[in-house]
Amino acid sequence: MKDFSAANDEARRAWDLNARFWDSHMGEGNDFVDLLIWPATEKLLAPRRGEQILDIACGNGFSTRRLARAGASVVAFDFSEAMIAIAKNRNLPAMEASVAYSVLDATDYEALIALGAGRFDAALCNMALFDIADIHPLMRALPKLLRPAGRFVFSILHPCFNNPSSVQMGELEDRGNEFVTTYSVKISRYLTSSSRPGLATPGQPTPHLYFHRPLSAILEAAFAAGLVLDGFEERAFPAEHLGGSFPLSWSGRFSEIPPILVMRMTTRAS
Repeated sequence: MKDFSAANDEARRAWDLNARFWDSHMGEGNDFVDLLIWPATEKLLAPRRGEQILDIACGNGFSTRRLARAGASVVAFDFSEAMIAIAKNRNLPAMEASVAYSVLDATDYEALIALGAGRFDAALCNMALFDIADIHPLMRALPKLLRPAGRFVFSILHPCFNNPSSVQMGELEDRGNEFVTTYSVKISRYLTSSSRPGLATPGQPTPHLYFHRPLSAILEAAFAAGLVLDGFEERAFPAEHLGGSFPLSWSGRFSEIPPILVMRMTTRAS
């Protein structure tokens, strides 16, 4: 990940190519969103009516529209022109006054600052931090964009258990009087930040880059910018939820292993 600019351009091209396919599969949410990501996000972000909220790397805008329905005014951006075109097309007429979409790169510090110093009560980056080649410009910009005691919430693939090098496993064991299947995750790489192409959804037109970072690297960038960690949620599917596209998809079979992590940072200690 030494050449952030080239990696960022590659990521943007992939998301432009994947935009329509991804939108057709994501729509306004899926099981990951509805059961894992959004309950934790809503709890930690606690959006309030009348607030100004920044939605970072908004994709097709489903999180933007959820925030708008909660009564917030939302500025949403993504570096993919194709994604922003879809987000605008999905926007509801009733939200026109409360939602503004734009094409903006989260690695461009000056473009971020131009959004307005002290403009936002809160910021959200929903399942996209691992799509951003360099998170340092964003982290440095956030304390300037947020008002005093402003909050920043982000959700990510859990880097300890659900990273590009993890393998989901099922092992069948004969225990004498019964057969038992144990589901687990094998991790071969964690500490080293790296990038690797992958498919978010089966049938995706082209792989996109995942930018893996250990928790220490994510938090180091945030702490260096003056952000303070004050909320932390790990979520796994309940044991009774056995959906998924593959036999070893994340589901209730892995109910003790969280594939999702949601954090809240603030601009000062409470």
